[in-house]
Amino acid sequence: MKSIYPVILAGGSGTRLWPLSRKSYPKQFSNFVGDLSLFQQSALRLTSFDTIKFAPHIVLTNDDYRFTVSDQLKALNLNAENILIEPYAKNTAPAIAVASLCAYSQDRDAILLVAPSDHLIPENEVFHSAIKVGLSHTSEEKLVTFGITPTRPETGFGYLRICKSGGPNKGAYEVLQFIEKPNHTTAMKMIKTKSFLWNSGIFLFKAADMINAFKKYSPDTFHLAQDALNTSEKDLGFVRLNSKPWKKIGAKSIDYTIMEKANNLMAVPYTSQWSDLGDWSSVWRDTEKDTLGNVVSNSAHAIDCSNSLLRAESKSQQLVGLGLDNIVAIAMPDAVLIANKDKAQDVKKVVTHLEEGNILQSKTFPKDYRPWGWFESLAIGDVFQVKRIFVKAGAALSLQSHQHRSEHWVVVQGTAEVTIGDKVMQLKEGQSVFVPLGARHRLANNEKIPLQIIEVQIGSYLGEDDIIRYEDLYSRI
Repeated sequence: MKSIYPVILAGGSGTRLWPLSRKSYPKQFSNFVGDLSLFQQSALRLTSFDTIKFAPHIVLTNDDYRFTVSDQLKALNLNAENILIEPYAKNTAPAIAVASLCAYSQDRDAILLVAPSDHLIPENEVFHSAIKVGLSHTSEEKLVTFGITPTRPETGFGYLRICKSGGPNKGAYEVLQFIEKPNHTTAMKMIKTKSFLWNSGIFLFKAADMINAFKKYSPDTFHLAQDALNTSEKDLGFVRLNSKPWKKIGAKSIDYTIMEKANNLMAVPYTSQWSDLGDWSSVWRDTEKDTLGNVVSNSAHAIDCSNSLLRAESKSQQLVGLGLDNIVAIAMPDAVLIANKDKAQDVKKVVTHLEEGNILQSKTFPKDYRPWGWFESLAIGDVFQVKRIFVKAGAALSLQSHQHRSEHWVVVQGTAEVTIGDKVMQLKEGQSVFVPLGARHRLANNEKIPLQIIEVQIGSYLGEDDIIRYEDLYSRI
């Protein structure tokens, strides 16, 4: 059985799902539906089952998310063959070009399935059946896309116009045209013709065929992507693409660069549940509701409410809706969004507004994820800050110093190895230590269980850029 190389695109920021999705920790890594993140669900969906065999994953992401990708795959006992680090965000065309070249270098007959990391597709068996239909067309040098059968006049999706005359060709249809996001009236007309599918952004093709398409329709993108891959560097198991050629690549979508121009494109209709979870309205639509149409999280309560989404992310926070209809209310420890559900697609305007005011919550998640674990701010004043720091088993922070602050550490879980200057000590639960301003220090967890400490910072400046690194396990010096 021929293996398919699964390619997961995991570099997006998902601003329409603010405040749960932010630039520092976007939606694909959060648990919107179920106990696994959308990225983890995507990775599991593209693993071998009885009917389809998948090779190890190829993941495209950026430097900020590389350890999150690695950690979330390890939590599933999965290891990606290649995690490719994009130096700059360049949209989907360069990412697919370099993924095709990567797979082709390993297997001249490689078949790729490219998928976003933030889609909801609950029925894996149905999805795999659609993949098998698509596979029969890749042997005929076709580029295959998966079109979603429309259920409503959606204005937030692109559409595919397919050739319905003569019926399907082995379960697929020739794609005649790509349509950008239409207005409501146009979408209504398109749906009535039954000749249009939603564009899912999921593609299946032979690496050789996609490479030939780039050579024909976008040779500059092909050559720069090839140069970036050929001169890439291994970094702690990641593949870091060369930034110089990558910077020169135009930021274009695969639809605009290849698919709209190709004359060998086929669409496989997918009729089961699918969602891109592109905004809070779609999260409400694709989540189980109560009898009044409400979606309510464990720490939220709906009283005399209907058709609303109430979600609180902290166990210590209670969100109560009273007499609401068609409302989205999302409560985070540091930010709250309240909006009419009909305005859900405009949430990115909120992010833009906050960015213009240089407001931290526009981009930064309450938990700041690092390769060694994470930290969160519990309290902050003009000259002090209190943090909770979580260090994974076997992990360590860098050997570092600060120019503007001292720190006091209290161990609340696990055992810490603390280095201050030339002194190394072991601290158990309930024990504490003071780190003077300017002292070289390191926090490490050599145990098999997580370590948690409470850190109290005191100083004239408390920003994260007040760190001088001397040694680091994660090459961040």
